[in-house]
Amino acid sequence: MKLSDFRYPLPRNLIAKFPASPRDAARLMVLDRKTEKIEHHRFRDIIDYFESGDSLVVNETQVFQARLFGHKEKTRAHIEVFLLRELNHEEAIWDAIVDPARKVRIGNKIYFDDDKLWCEVIDNTTSRGRTVRFNYKGDLYKVCERIGAMPLPQYIKRDATVKDIEDYQTIFARHIGSVAAPTAGLHFTPRLIKQLEKKGVKTAPITLHLGLGSFRPVEVEDLHKHKMDSEYFEVPESSAKIVNASIDAKCNVYVCGTSSARAAESATTADGHLKAIKMWTDKFIFPPYDFRVTDRMITNFHMPESTLLMLVSAFGGRDFIMNAYKTAIKMGYRFYSYGDAMLII
Repeated sequence: MKLSDFRYPLPRNLIAKFPASPRDAARLMVLDRKTEKIEHHRFRDIIDYFESGDSLVVNETQVFQARLFGHKEKTRAHIEVFLLRELNHEEAIWDAIVDPARKVRIGNKIYFDDDKLWCEVIDNTTSRGRTVRFNYKGDLYKVCERIGAMPLPQYIKRDATVKDIEDYQTIFARHIGSVAAPTAGLHFTPRLIKQLEKKGVKTAPITLHLGLGSFRPVEVEDLHKHKMDSEYFEVPESSAKIVNASIDAKCNVYVCGTSSARAAESATTADGHLKAIKMWTDKFIFPPYDFRVTDRMITNFHMPESTLLMLVSAFGGRDFIMNAYKTAIKMGYRFYSYGDAMLII
């Protein structure tokens, strides 16, 4: 597989700027890997594909309002600090991206919240990446809730609104730490989960905190040379038991989203079961790949040449997935984070 194998043209008008309302009213394309048949439904119809004994793996990560807008000391130049992850809680040290980066150097201080909060740049990590230390030693996530903005993807060409605080969060969100939503989960509603429970389907929550690594452009034609950023994830013992019960009963394990798939496939045992674990993963899944735990996958429509599209292609088959994308474009499906969904069976 080469990078160019995952290139496709997408009309900009198909990039969704807002989610479907209600969430489960989004369109659902269903792909059957055995017959290569494609069906078209609404997401709420996904209930019809589940059977008693199946399990659904979902990501409980919570997106935080990671974009902080401040200014430099003395010059008052406007600076955005995009927080990526906390490196040291006691010292309030964070990994961040700054914009415009050319104006931010080691030793500079950036002020926020009427100058009550500030951070000092202590290291350069990449061309735009910086390590910063805050003067606030408490729970910075709480401060972000008050003064930060939701980190909508750059291809959504509008400013984040108050409504995005709810829209860009799944109903499963429990554990704060992501700078991007596990977007396949955005389509689920409490009513739909209750319907699945009545049908005998158990939800198996895991947590993988998404950084920007999954969305970083692949810059090498040979995919074997691409390196993924590490992301932290946890699989609780209770969730491992739910998934393994489905495996042992020869029922289906549905995995909601590429982040859940990466976590599940990073936590497999030698005999093809899921194990409880807390660790970091830099697993890069692209064709060919033999999935150990995932039987069926729920996902959104992803960007060209992205690692997310490569993972989905590894599961559904590259040619079948790319043909399905052509069909989706022809039929006006909505793409990316706030777009429509795909179920691969």
